[in-house]
Parts: sequence; structure tokens; C-alpha cells
Amino acid sequence: MRPAPRLAALPLALRAVSRRAYATVPPPPPPAKKGGFRRVGTFLWRATYSSVIVGVGLLAYNIYDGRHPVDQLPPDPSKKTLVILGSGWGAVSLLKKLDTENYNVAVVSPRNFFLFTPLLPSCTTGTIEHRSIMEPLRHILRHKKASVAFYEAECTDIDPVKRTITMRDNSEVKGDIAETSLPFDYLVIGVGAQNTTFGIPGVEENACFLKEIQDAQKIRTRIMDCIETATFKDQSPEERKRLLHMVVVGGGPTGVEFAGELQDFFEEDLRKWVPEIETDFHVSLVEALPNVLPMFSKELISYTEKTFKDEKIDIHTKTMVKKVTDKSIFAEVVKPDGSKEMIEMPYGLLVWATGNMPRNVVRNLMKKIPEQANSRRGLEVNEYLVVKGTEGIWAVGDCSVTKYAPTAQVATQEGAYLARLFNTMAKTQSLEEEVEYLEQLANGATAPEDKKTVTSEIEVKAKALRRTKRLMPFQYTHQGSLAYIGSDRAIADLTFGEGNNMSSSGQMTYLFWRSAYVSMVFSTRNKLLVIMDWLKVKMFGRDVSRE
Repeated sequence: MRPAPRLAALPLALRAVSRRAYATVPPPPPPAKKGGFRRVGTFLWRATYSSVIVGVGLLAYNIYDGRHPVDQLPPDPSKKTLVILGSGWGAVSLLKKLDTENYNVAVVSPRNFFLFTPLLPSCTTGTIEHRSIMEPLRHILRHKKASVAFYEAECTDIDPVKRTITMRDNSEVKGDIAETSLPFDYLVIGVGAQNTTFGIPGVEENACFLKEIQDAQKIRTRIMDCIETATFKDQSPEERKRLLHMVVVGGGPTGVEFAGELQDFFEEDLRKWVPEIETDFHVSLVEALPNVLPMFSKELISYTEKTFKDEKIDIHTKTMVKKVTDKSIFAEVVKPDGSKEMIEMPYGLLVWATGNMPRNVVRNLMKKIPEQANSRRGLEVNEYLVVKGTEGIWAVGDCSVTKYAPTAQVATQEGAYLARLFNTMAKTQSLEEEVEYLEQLANGATAPEDKKTVTSEIEVKAKALRRTKRLMPFQYTHQGSLAYIGSDRAIADLTFGEGNNMSSSGQMTYLFWRSAYVSMVFSTRNKLLVIMDWLKVKMFGRDVSRE
């Protein structure tokens, strides 16, 4: 038998061996560092989902804020009345930036919504639904600090001497009073213009215009009417070709974009669901000038004409319409050798997308002002957009005559300028009242210290008053021109910096065109509706029903 002490020492020996064994095990290696690409990927992923969370939060806030307007200040009888006629680009741009708490503001317009006209050609074929580009005017007015009165009526007369306007309710439902007057201290005329036919016989009776929502709906119905009638049993081949010939008169952005949208409608939808019209459906664009889109560069004009040729859209330049019947247009064509020839062009749909003239209320006002006697295109204004020959009356947009083209971009900048002008006028009046009050205090002060303090305050207010009065005349800043030309292609003639231009065309420009127009749509609601309409068309195509 072994001695007992050795048995007692055995655990101690095992513990020592165990400690030496653990001591010889190397420590675990440090975690490997991520590579550069992996770190960048992790950062981008985190930035992406953080941006999504922030974006969703901002979207939710904008939707909530749009649906829950706060209480507004009531009208103040001591303040001056500012009346705004119209609900177009100039008028709405003014309303957006105007501090309504400085005036008693009233808006008079025959329609109670703002129409985003650049996307109106898309409504004619169902690419975009018409309510997606209609912004209710009361949504805009309800979010102002002070309440704004709105009257859905047509202004029929303006009296610059008595300083009143006459307005008439043209709705189908009328009350006891259908016509009344409204006094004003300041008046902004932004009623736009109406289509002109240049006195050509038959245009008013037979052509479709493209200026309002009703026009787009009428064109959409007419397109399907022509198609369904062309496919009617026993229809003659000549009549089929006439009904399926869609003619657009006007080579500006509206006419070009509508022609492109119409050809897209045929290529992407109509030829699938109505294959029997494939050989006869045809789009023609008629322009009196030597080329279409004269406001764009020569390179973009050539690209547009080439794209239309590829899309099988016929362009008839140097072709002036002389007469229109219910089935044909008669036009004078200038040949390359300078000779002229009259041609007949049968049509099923005729869209007139050229020319503006003043509305009746503008023409009546021009007759009352001697300084407007020589004007034909609209109200002539000075560099501050004041109507010449008047005081306290301004004009913006297509109803005014300036050195700039009558575009939505010009009208928007004019409206923003007038908002700054009215805000400055209100601030100037407030400062003048404060200076007058301080001067009275200074005259009544007996203590030298008090008089010195008041005099110092007068100098500060007078300096601020001089600054506010330095309002420069209106200057338009051209930011470029965009146009959709069909087949998911667009052209852009952009301006940046001091006279720097950049021209672009193709499918990437088409994506820019879409993003630019979505950013210009006023409300979050309409932005989402337009995007959803585009996605709906991509997934399901356009609706080919008649209505």
C-alpha cells in the first residue's frame, strides 16, 4: 500500500498541471478588420435606411399638416383690400408667398382649382388622370395665416376709376344674386388668355383646344370615338383613314408633347387592343414656321424631328391653315423653291394648340385706359408690372405684355415678385407709421435724455425704411425649357450661371423631365397622385374606354 501523504498531494499536482496547460494556450486572435469596400457598403446601407425613415417621417408630417390646417386670423377692416383675379400660375405663385395678414385678400376665379398645365397633354390619353394635376384652391388659401375670401365667379368688368370689379356666377346652380360688385384698393389681374383662331373660318366650330381640363376630356373622348367609328361594320377604307388621321396644329411645346403622347398611346396600348387600326392610325403635326419648337436650340430641333420621323409622326412645316371644315383642313404650303400650293388634309381629330388672345374683361379694360390704346396682345405693364395708365392695378401672366415670352415660368416669377412687392409695401407702411409716432413723441419730450433716445430710435427706423424701399424692377431669370417628344424621350435646354447653356436629349433627359415636373407640382398629394398614375400605366397600360 502507498503512503497516505501521496494520495493527499495528488489533487495539488493535477491543479498545477492544469494551470500550466491553460497558460500555454494562445489568446484568441483579434477580430479581422473590415475591408474598405465592406465599410463603404455598410455606411451606404445605413445611410439608405436612415434616409428612408426620415423621408417617410417627412411625408407623414406633410400629409398630416396638409389635412389639419390651423385657425386663421379674421379680416381686419382697417387694412386695405387686395383683389386677385384668376387661379393660374401668376395668381397662385403670388398667393403662395403673400403675407395675407397684411391685407384683406379676395380671390375671384371661374374655377376653384389650380391646373398644372405642363402635364395637361398627358391627360388626353389617360397617362395621367385629370384630378392628379388639379390642386384645390381652397387647400392653398386655408393654409395662409389670415383668412382669404374666395368667389367662384367670372370677372366681367373692371372699373379703374371707381376701383370696383363686377363678377358673375356662371355655375349651373345659382342663388338669388348671380352678379355683384367688389371694391378694391389694390388689384392683380392674372386671368390668362384665351385661344385665338386668327380669324380662320371653321376653327372655332370644328377644332379641339388644349387649355383647360374640359379640353383634355373632350379630346380623350374624341380619340376613342374616332377609333370606334372607324371600326364600325362596313366602314369604307377612305373613311377609316380619315377618322384615324389625328392632326395637331401648332409646333410649340403643347402641340409637340400632345403628338408624342398620342403616338405613345397608339404604340403601347391601342394597337394591342384594337389591332385592326394598326395600318391606318396616323398622327400629323402642322406648323406655319420653318421648324417646330423655335425656342429650343437647332440641335434639339433636329433631334425632335428625327425622333418624330422614327415614330412615324409626319411634320408639315411652312404650312399655314387657311380653312377648316368638319372633315378636312385646307392649308397653304410653301415649297422649297418658294412657290405655294393649297392642300387638303382629311382628319378625324383636329387639335388646335397655337395662339393666344386677350380675354373679354381685359379687352374691355384696355378700352377704358388711353395708354393701352395701341396694345393688341394684352395689358402693357411697366418694369414693376403696374398696368400703364393706372394706379394700384398690376397684371401678371398671359394677360400682360412684357418683353418676355408668355410662359408658365415667367408668370410664376412675376407672381413671386408681386408677393415680395406687397410684403414690402406693408412693411414700409408699418415703418412709416412707427416713425410718425416716434416723431410725435420726440416733439412732446421735455427731458433731453428722453428726446435723445427717441431721436436715436427714429434714425434706426428711418434706416430700415430706406432699405425696404429699395425694391428693384422685375427681372426674369430663364431656367431652361423642357419638352416631351414621345417614346420615353425628352429634350431639355437648360440655363445656369451667367449665360451658360446645356442641351440634353434622350431617355435620361426623359427621367429628368419627369422628376422636374413632379418637383414643380405644388402639393404632396398631387406629387403622389402623378407618380402613382405613371406606375399604373407602366403596370396596366392606359384605359381604352370611351369616357
